Amino acid sequence: MKLLDRYIFRQFAASFLFASITFAALFTLITLVENLDDFFDRGVGISGIAWYYMLALPSTFQITAPVATLLASILTAGRLSASSELAAIRSAGASMSQLMRPYVLGGLLISGINLLNASFLEPAAAKEKISFEKQVLNQTRSGLHEGGNIHVIEPDNSIVTIESFDAKRLLASKVTIEQFSGSRLISRKDASRMLFDPAIDRWILQKAAIRSFGADPGEISFSTGNDTLNLLLSMQSLQELSLQPEEMNLIQHYQYVKEKMQAGFPGLDRARVKLHAKTALPLASLVIIFIGVPLSTVKKRSGLAAEIAIALFIGFLFLGMQKTVASLGYNGIIEPWIAAWLPIFLFIGAGALLYKKAAS
Repeated sequence: MKLLDRYIFRQFAASFLFASITFAALFTLITLVENLDDFFDRGVGISGIAWYYMLALPSTFQITAPVATLLASILTAGRLSASSELAAIRSAGASMSQLMRPYVLGGLLISGINLLNASFLEPAAAKEKISFEKQVLNQTRSGLHEGGNIHVIEPDNSIVTIESFDAKRLLASKVTIEQFSGSRLISRKDASRMLFDPAIDRWILQKAAIRSFGADPGEISFSTGNDTLNLLLSMQSLQELSLQPEEMNLIQHYQYVKEKMQAGFPGLDRARVKLHAKTALPLASLVIIFIGVPLSTVKKRSGLAAEIAIALFIGFLFLGMQKTVASLGYNGIIEPWIAAWLPIFLFIGAGALLYKKAAS
């Protein structure tokens, strides 16, 4: 790395660290004010509160990193421009691509750290944080399956419908299993309870009403009793429905979505958007540099406050866009990968235009 690159990189890194710490402190203070009464009502001590907010830091860093990166790039490039250092660098023959080199290196490092954070550190911290909220603060969250019956397609052309389940008791309630031959219903099993037996790795329908339908519409047989089933559906699959996407690391999340799609689970749009976001959002810190630096390379009369205001506006515009587009993906209006990547693509386009204008 050249001397000039090291000089710019150090300024950029210092600005990014300052911005990240400031945002983390601000977010912590805001949520602390909101939750302080709950902490005191539940008898949570200082150490418990400190632990809770330590667990929130990975997710706070993940959310605020693009804004902190943008702020750092605008402030660093803005200072170079305001002090005429940028003009001297450009007059010495440095191109825009050479000027961008230390910023891009910084963006790559931040994105790499963010990717590791989103893939492994943040899920582990989120799992502990959610457990703390349930056990200490008595708060509950909806899992990936939010209300309504669960419908699962089995490989033998059967549809399993479950109204509710209790993961601790290994119990599913109000179960219906319909088996088809083509489009014709050939059997239906109804039971108020279905238990999972870990010893034999099988589901057992208790006091099931079993109806078989022949080719003749009037040919129906009926029987009752327990029925042991060999289903692809496992208790682990049902237990995972109570998980938050934030609690799963990248590998677990990918396997979860893949298995549930193969098993025919409904309502996976939110989980799929979250999966794509775990790789898309970390790259925002790199992409957003191509907006921040070109914006600040032109010497302006505006002061530091204006530079900060521009950075915050663009940064929170990105976060707002990301949340809005993600909600469209959650509701199945657009494809999950588009919901996660569309803001990135739009900012890549804006960055390319600004970079081209600044380089000319």
